[in-house]
Amino acid sequence: MEQTVDLLAAASDWAAQDPDEHTRHELTELLESARADDPAALADLADRFGGVLAFGTAGLRAELGAGPMRMNRVVVLRTAAGIARYLIGQAAGAYTPKVVIGFDARTNSDVFAEDSAAVFAAAGFEVLLMPSALPTPVLAWAVRRFEAEAGIMVTASHNPPRDNGYKVYTGGRVTDEAGRGAQIVSPVDAQIAELIDHTQPVSDIARAESGWQVLPDDIAAHYLRDTQPVIPAAEGRTATARAALRIVLTAMHGVGGQTMARALRNTGFTDLHLVAEQFEPDPLFPTVDFPNPEEPGAMDLALALADKVEADLVIANDPDADRCAAALLDRGRWRMLRGDEVGWLLGDHVAASLPKDRRLANSIVSSRMLAAIAKEHSLEHRETLTGFKWISRVPSLGFGYEEALGYCVAPDVVRDKDGISAALVLADIAATLKAAGSSPVARLDELAAAHGVHVTDQLSLRFSELSLIPALMDRLRTQPPKTLAGQQVNEIRDLSTGSDELPATDALMLFCTDGTRVIIRPSGTEPKLKCYLESIEPAASLEAVPEARDRARARCLKIKDELADFLATD
Repeated sequence: MEQTVDLLAAASDWAAQDPDEHTRHELTELLESARADDPAALADLADRFGGVLAFGTAGLRAELGAGPMRMNRVVVLRTAAGIARYLIGQAAGAYTPKVVIGFDARTNSDVFAEDSAAVFAAAGFEVLLMPSALPTPVLAWAVRRFEAEAGIMVTASHNPPRDNGYKVYTGGRVTDEAGRGAQIVSPVDAQIAELIDHTQPVSDIARAESGWQVLPDDIAAHYLRDTQPVIPAAEGRTATARAALRIVLTAMHGVGGQTMARALRNTGFTDLHLVAEQFEPDPLFPTVDFPNPEEPGAMDLALALADKVEADLVIANDPDADRCAAALLDRGRWRMLRGDEVGWLLGDHVAASLPKDRRLANSIVSSRMLAAIAKEHSLEHRETLTGFKWISRVPSLGFGYEEALGYCVAPDVVRDKDGISAALVLADIAATLKAAGSSPVARLDELAAAHGVHVTDQLSLRFSELSLIPALMDRLRTQPPKTLAGQQVNEIRDLSTGSDELPATDALMLFCTDGTRVIIRPSGTEPKLKCYLESIEPAASLEAVPEARDRARARCLKIKDELADFLATD
């Protein structure tokens, strides 16, 4: 009874100070039902007020709605105030911090962005606000371009429509060169989190009514001007090759459509066919169950259009356009490339023109093919923890990628994954290969013949309780499987201890005598264990690649079955 009274009091206090009419009304109705002892309403309130959103290296991300466990104006105002305190502390009176703020087209993204601008302006900062809903890479570019101490991007990327989020970048005088324009890492996230006052009355948070600068409407054109040099100018045979490449593009109802289409046309890719049903920003994402190119069905419209127009290449950006997916014709059928495959194509292409003091990098859960490509080009290779916040900080980075469709092809310009500049490079690769009578699929076979067939796969195991995960990880550490697909497990690396190369993380790496690798780690947010598999099979020639690939795929499938049985809790 006492808990219910406290819950109702907390919700009433929240409703009284909520500046958003919609969430205030939502909460008021919920309170009325809860006071009438509606069990569903009481459970909903308990979920909304059972804690606070944890601010971490990914910032914030949650379902929209009233309460401290949801994304709303109260949470954003308090978070912005905490970030302002952090930046004031870093400046220590020596300079005026500069912040640039961007937002996508999700529900309330523009409202959250303007609330943030009002808080930062009231704190005396120089504040730059994007003029409209624009891609995340434009914000990441702007942090470096304007030498801002921080960047805020209001987006939930490819999450479901009901979600929104708040990403934080650092730059300027609060970090070193490797971190300028990159997402925050520890301990900055914890330092900011300590300064967020989750009980601060909204009326005590100073907000300016003006004082921030809205960037020019053509700011995306400046981003394109700076990223366009990732590929050569469209002249002579290059121009002819690009004009001959037929591309289908989908923006997945996000904010990347106009910028991506302009980037392609500016560089000579004029035979461009847009998926009209998904081109304009729409926060409801009406044609897909999940606005993620990796999800089943999300690419159906794009592939149907590709069939109709007989396209050479399909490009898809996720809703905030920081990721890039691709599909190609493979032996007469459209096939979505895995994130690793796109990474190999881009890495191979970029490496050919990099100075020898630049590095290639990928996350530990991505394929080892990039290391082989780096070696071929006499370049150093680095592995990082999962997430672009780590990849982008590799010193002297020339190219970086992660298997989850994130690619950085111009790290000196955008120190984050960028689905727009990556798509430009991929289109240039496809055009060049087509003009030479080849294709990206054929190039993948050539890479396999040169470096071995690398097949990657994933297994995600969901359990009934989050509390089961630590025990399962302990079991793996103390009683790991002795064999996988008939091969002895001959090396185990426990990443929880950390090393000179990698910070500590809760993950385990298993290596087999045939080179097969399995990485197992908790999801972190859900009761899941994620397993990343890679099998490498040598191929003596191009003709041997298909059979080698079949053997490697069969091995991965067998390992998935064995791991599912090994980790079963019943």
